[in-house]
Amino acid sequence: MPDTPASTCRIGVVVEAPQHSGLWGALDYLSAQPLVPGTLVRVPLGRRVVTGVVWSGTGFDEQAPAVEEASLKAVLEVLDGLPPLPDAWRQLVKFAAGYYQRSLGEMALMVLPPELRQLDALQWGRRLKRLNKAVAEPSVPDPSALPELTPQQEAALAQLAEPGDKPFLLWGSTGSGKTEVYLRQAQRALDEGKQVLMMVPEINLTPQLEARVAERFAGRRIVSLHSALTPAQRLRNWLMAHYGHADLILGTRLSVFTPLPRLGLIVVDEEHDPSYKQQDGARYSARDLAVYRARLEKVPVILGSATPSLESWFNALPESEGGTGRYVRLAMPARVGDGDMPRVRILDLSRAPKQLRGQEPPPVAQELLDAIAQRVEQGEQSLVLLNRRGYAPVLHCSDCGWKSGCPHCSAWRVFHKVDRTLRCHHCGFTERVPRACPDCGNTDIHPVGRGTERLEEQLAEALPQARLGRIDADVTKHKGALEERLANVHAGEVDVLVGTQMVAKGHDFRRITLVAAVNPDSALFASDFRAAERQFALLLQAAGRAGRDADVAGHSEMWVQTWHPMHALYQALRRYDYADFAAQQLKEREMAGLPPYASLAMLRAEGKTQQAAQDFLHAAVEAVQHLAEEIGGITLYPPVPTPVQRVANVERAQLMIESPMRPALQRFLGQCQHVWLELAKQNRRSGLIRWAVDVDPLSI
Repeated sequence: MPDTPASTCRIGVVVEAPQHSGLWGALDYLSAQPLVPGTLVRVPLGRRVVTGVVWSGTGFDEQAPAVEEASLKAVLEVLDGLPPLPDAWRQLVKFAAGYYQRSLGEMALMVLPPELRQLDALQWGRRLKRLNKAVAEPSVPDPSALPELTPQQEAALAQLAEPGDKPFLLWGSTGSGKTEVYLRQAQRALDEGKQVLMMVPEINLTPQLEARVAERFAGRRIVSLHSALTPAQRLRNWLMAHYGHADLILGTRLSVFTPLPRLGLIVVDEEHDPSYKQQDGARYSARDLAVYRARLEKVPVILGSATPSLESWFNALPESEGGTGRYVRLAMPARVGDGDMPRVRILDLSRAPKQLRGQEPPPVAQELLDAIAQRVEQGEQSLVLLNRRGYAPVLHCSDCGWKSGCPHCSAWRVFHKVDRTLRCHHCGFTERVPRACPDCGNTDIHPVGRGTERLEEQLAEALPQARLGRIDADVTKHKGALEERLANVHAGEVDVLVGTQMVAKGHDFRRITLVAAVNPDSALFASDFRAAERQFALLLQAAGRAGRDADVAGHSEMWVQTWHPMHALYQALRRYDYADFAAQQLKEREMAGLPPYASLAMLRAEGKTQQAAQDFLHAAVEAVQHLAEEIGGITLYPPVPTPVQRVANVERAQLMIESPMRPALQRFLGQCQHVWLELAKQNRRSGLIRWAVDVDPLSI
C-alpha cells in the first residue's frame, strides 16, 4: 500500500454517548496509521477526551470524499499491547444494540470494565506490566476422584456430546446434579484447549460456584466477573479472559460480553431468573444474548433450571406439542441418591382459629410452629421464607389514619426496627421513626404487616429454645456478611433461618429438612402476567433447599400457608409437576396473545409531572401510528402510570407495544427511534426528563 498522508487515514470510532445525543453509529476520526477494528483508542469528544473502539476503517478509503484535517479530529492515543476486540465481540455488541434499541457506542463502551475506559496510554502501559507479572504458569492439577454419575447425568452428557447447533435446556429437579453436568461438559471443553463461560444470576451465588469449580479444576486459571469486585480486580480478571490466560470465567449477566479468544462452552445456570435482564440503561437479556453468542461463535450453550422460563420451555417443546423445537431438552427429574423431594403440605389459613377483632394473626400457624419446634428438637434446620425485608411494610396511626408514606415516591416507607428508621426501598430516603404521629400527635403508632426482621423477632418469642438467623439484603450489605451467615448455617449454628428469595435458590443446605412459605398469596393476583410463573419458580426452588442429603430426604417437608389452597399453582407444586403448570400457563398466554406467542416492548417515560410523561407518550403514539399501520400487526396500547408511578420525585408512565411477529416489532421500533428522539427534544421544556424503549420487558 503506498504511503498515505495522515490526514486521509479515516477511521470510524464508537464512543459512549447518551441516548438523547442522537449519536447511534461510529464517528469519523483521523489516524496517522491504519487501525484494526476492535482497537481501543483515546479520542477528543467535545471538550473531553474519551475512550473509543475502532469500529471500521483500516486505512485510506478511495470511496470516501476528501477530508481536510481541520474538518475531523485526530486520534490522540492508541492503547498498544491490548489485542483488538474480536469480530465476534463486535457482532454481539452490534446485535445487542440493534435489538434492544440502544446506540452502538453506548452498548460497546458500557460492557467494557469502567477502569479500562478511564486509562490513558501511559496508565495502560503500567497496568499491562503489572498484569504480565501477575500471570503465573498454572500448576499441574492433581487428578481427584470424581463423583459417580447417575444414569440421567450420563444420558444428558451423551446428548451433549452429539453434534448439533441447537441450545440445550437442562431441566433438572433441585438436587438432581445439574452442576456436575456443567463441570463434566466444561472438562471436555478445557481438554480441547477451550475457554468456558459459566453464568449465574446473582452475586451471592458466584463465590459458592467459584469454590466448587476451583476444587474441581485445581491448577486451572479461574476468574470471576461481577459487580462486587473492585474496579482493579474487575479489569484484571477481564484482561485475563481477553488475553486467553483464564480458562474458566464465572460471572453475572455482564459477563456475557466478555471477549474470549477460544470460547468453547457457555453455561447459563438458573436461566429463568429475572436477574439476567438488565432493568435500566441498555435493558438487555444476558440469557438471550448467550444463546445468540453461542450460535454466532458455533459453541454449545446449556441453559439450566428446575423451573425454566416459559419462553425457554416453549422453545424446547417439539412442534407436535405446540412448541418451536428450537432447543434440545435434557430431563433430569430424579435427585442424586434417589432422594425424595420434600412432601408439600398446603396449610389452609381459613381453617385456623379466628382472631379477636383488631388482633393481628400470628405469623406462623400453630401447626407449622409445632413442626418447626419438632425439627429443632431433632437437631435439624428449618427455612422460613418471606420475600419482604424490614420489620413492617408500614407504620400506622390508629387515630387519624396516617401511614408512613415516602414524600418522594408513591410507596410506603418500611419500618426497620433494628436502627429505628423508616426507609424507602425505592429511593433510599431514610428518617428516624417519629415519637408521635406527624399529623395528630398520637403516640400510639404501630407497625402493620410483617417483614423478615419482625418475623425473626416473633419466631424467637414463639421458639425460645431455637437459635435463629436471618439472611436478607439488610443484613448482608457489608462485604463478607453473606458468607459469614451462610457459614453459620452450614456449621449447624442456626436452627431456624428466616430469609428472602436470596436463600431460596442455588444454596446447598445439607441439614435443612423443613421449608415454609408464610405469605405467598400476594403473587397470585398481581397485575403482572409473569407473577404466577415467578412465584412457582420461587416456591419450587425454596422447596429444593430441603432434604438435599439423601439420609433426611425421606421426612423433609415444604409447608405453604395460604388462603387459597385449591389454586392451580399450589396443586401443581404439590405434585412437583412443572410440565403441567407450564402447560396451563402457556394455554392462558396463547389465549391472551402474550409472550411467547407475541413480542412486547414498553415505551417508558419519566417526567417532572405525570402529565408531562403521559403527554410525551400520547404524542409518541400519534407520531408513529401511520408506521404501525404500514407495517401491520402492531398494537399500541394507551399510556398508563407505572405500578409505582413516582420514585425520587420523578413521575413515570409507560405504554405497551405488541406484535405477534418479532421481526415486525423490530422493524417498527427501528423506524420509530429518530421520530421519538426529535419528539423528546421538543418535550424537554414541558417537563420530560428521559425516555427509553424496553424490548422483551420482564415487568409490566
